[in-house]
Amino acid sequence: MTTSVSQVTAPLAGLLMQLQDLLERLTDEQYVRPIKLLSNATLGQHTRHIIEFFQELNTGYISGKVNYDKRKRDYRIETSRSCSIDSLASVISLLDKKDRKLVLSIDYSNDSEEPGAVETNYSRELVYNLEHTVHHMALLRIGVSTVSTIMLPEEFGVAISTLKHRNACVQ
Repeated sequence: MTTSVSQVTAPLAGLLMQLQDLLERLTDEQYVRPIKLLSNATLGQHTRHIIEFFQELNTGYISGKVNYDKRKRDYRIETSRSCSIDSLASVISLLDKKDRKLVLSIDYSNDSEEPGAVETNYSRELVYNLEHTVHHMALLRIGVSTVSTIMLPEEFGVAISTLKHRNACVQ
């Protein structure tokens, strides 16, 4: 059984649009305020982290090699809500591509060992990025509750499998 890219991109685009909606509702000050509960990270730092994984995947799609550890870090994204909103719009517009094989660089060793590589593909990396985004959106949910009174949708930062399980338990 194979999954088409579109089976992943539609829910992923919806997830990223939820994040974009949140960013539009925050103030600039809330976006950059260190949050003690998140080890003094800001909402902007978590947002930058999400966006940059997608940017690296897009770069890797072109080259055939993805290396999340060596992604380009753009600190404007973590300090400017408008830059983040624009970056998210760009990420969303670039999601729908034909599936292709990729090589994922990995480095879980000490500094003296050579990094490794794992065969992967664009669809699989989209799934990874979806799960990674949900994880960081859960952290954003915690952060938002400490810096604002914004009410987030119940599903914000909750895995789709968890939402389905909750719905099954209610019935």
